[in-house]
Amino acid sequence: MKKVFTLRPQSGAFSLQLPIVPIVFTLCLFLMMVVLMIVGLSLGSTWVSPLAILQYFIGIDVGANTFIIESLRLPRMLVALLAGAALGVSGLILQEMVRNPLASPDIIGITGGGAVAAVFFITTFSGVLPMSLLPLAAMLGSAIVSVLIYALAWKQGISPLRLVLIGIGINAAMSALTTLMIIFSPINSSSQAYVWMTGSVYGSSWSAVQQMFPWIGCAMILALLCARAVHVQQLGEDVAKSLGARIQWQRLGMITVSVILAGVAVAFAGGISFVGLMAPHIARFVIGRSFALLVPTAAIIGGTMVFVADVIGRTAFLPLDVPVGVLVSGIGAPFFLYLLYRNRKG
Repeated sequence: MKKVFTLRPQSGAFSLQLPIVPIVFTLCLFLMMVVLMIVGLSLGSTWVSPLAILQYFIGIDVGANTFIIESLRLPRMLVALLAGAALGVSGLILQEMVRNPLASPDIIGITGGGAVAAVFFITTFSGVLPMSLLPLAAMLGSAIVSVLIYALAWKQGISPLRLVLIGIGINAAMSALTTLMIIFSPINSSSQAYVWMTGSVYGSSWSAVQQMFPWIGCAMILALLCARAVHVQQLGEDVAKSLGARIQWQRLGMITVSVILAGVAVAFAGGISFVGLMAPHIARFVIGRSFALLVPTAAIIGGTMVFVADVIGRTAFLPLDVPVGVLVSGIGAPFFLYLLYRNRKG
């Protein structure tokens, strides 16, 4: 018999049982992420010892290293971590809601909408409006395209297969539109847009961290609060309906949370592909199917993937700074082909 940890508030409003072994695995992943963060903060054109990193975090002055850690490396790492965590959970939600292992925000067009809006903003309003409005434009684009996909997929309810197929078509259209805008825009604007499209956290600031954290934090909490509803849906649509679940409303709410997470990630980190596809699969392999544990695990795995890729991109190719999206895609594309091969009979 599996040992479980029961989460039950004093109000008795709900009860949630979590298996202990997966919780231990999740905590181990978190500790591994912290160690990798310390290593990542140490690496760069200027070496900063891990001891100096630890001293900085406990408030001890580390001299010139303070500027390197506080102004150059830490905000960039946190933006990468938050963006990866958001994409990981966004992909997890989509895969659970549409019951398709190939679903992710970049494949079904959610991040594509954000990319179109961001490139349009860069190529049209660069120098006219402040670039601080770029994240808002990207989030708005993701939201509009998501509404379009949902509306086109609606036919007396949402069919998961229809939603994925329409999303793939919309994503192709968004990609073509983005390319056209870059081709016909001035060279300075098109270069800036292209770098953003590849997925880059270069030049990230504490302002970006402060803007990302509330959105992602609230969306993560909403996802965890909906864990019980997702567990019911995992039993199958017929069983869920017999238990009184309002499946269509639950799907709409969860997909909205997924859109928020993907929109925030693409707004601040650009077009990073395949994280939303890979992180949920790795999380399920590690801890199983419990959605309440999959949310933090997918967040840890997604965040770790992105910030580790960014550390490699800024250190392994000095003096070049390779965008994180390029490195992640190098791993994600073969993983996507593997999933296609594994699910070919479906």
